Amino acid sequence: MHDYTIDEAAERTGLSKHTLRYYERERLLPPIAKASSGHRRYTDDDIGWVKFLQLLRATGMPIREAKEFVTLTWAGDHTIPQRVEVLTGYRAALVERMAQDVEHLEALNRKIGFYEDVLVAQDATPERVTGERAAVG
Repeated sequence: MHDYTIDEAAERTGLSKHTLRYYERERLLPPIAKASSGHRRYTDDDIGWVKFLQLLRATGMPIREAKEFVTLTWAGDHTIPQRVEVLTGYRAALVERMAQDVEHLEALNRKIGFYEDVLVAQDATPERVTGERAAVG
């Protein structure tokens, strides 16, 4: 098992030291151990918690709800049904957003295709062909 300084934890998670301290202050993380110097020492488990919080936040979960979820987790296995319910709701919302993103991507692809067709048609106009021949000849 490794332990990491706050700089190393920030590098491993992609979060700022400020955000890591904020997560700790807000009790989104278990208590972080400290070295005899008083400096924080993050474990692999702590890094795992941070990455899970990043996942929750990426689903659109606000900090307030992430705190509630963490509280449920720390309360014990009897809260698993509630946790499944929370995560299922965010999964459904994520699936819906993904479907919308696919629709948006398809619309953009159609528009790009339209514009590319216009550009191809412009290149094939008689004025272009005559101008090209004059330049080549």
